[in-house]
Amino acid sequence: MPASVVVADSWAILAYFQREGAAWEIVRRHLRRVRSGSLRMLMNVVNLGEVFYRTAQLRDEATAEVRIAELRHVPIEVVPAREPLVLEAARIKAAHAVSYADAFAIATARQEGCRLLTGDPEILRLPASVVRVVPLAR
Repeated sequence: MPASVVVADSWAILAYFQREGAAWEIVRRHLRRVRSGSLRMLMNVVNLGEVFYRTAQLRDEATAEVRIAELRHVPIEVVPAREPLVLEAARIKAAHAVSYADAFAIATARQEGCRLLTGDPEILRLPASVVRVVPLAR
């Protein structure tokens, strides 16, 4: 049986690295499933960059490098930003009050036909017709 798939946004991964309450526990459970092979976790390359720069801002660049290495070790599959995905993200950004980086996470989940692991309030406000989510709370 093929593994199920989920897309993680930067909010989810940052909450995990910062051990933020219930969100940390849910992401941790998902990462265990990734390691066991029962779940594929994807992250758009734009959101990976967001994890890097936010970690560098909150801590330092060396910590950001370590965090990215940890994500590669999980392994979270990094989805490239190819033109069809970029245009889908742009359409989402044009139609909804979300950041451009969030639009990439949403577009990736839509492209893969799966749910988005997030606690981002902007994304959680969107209707399920735009994106289905696994909601996280701090």
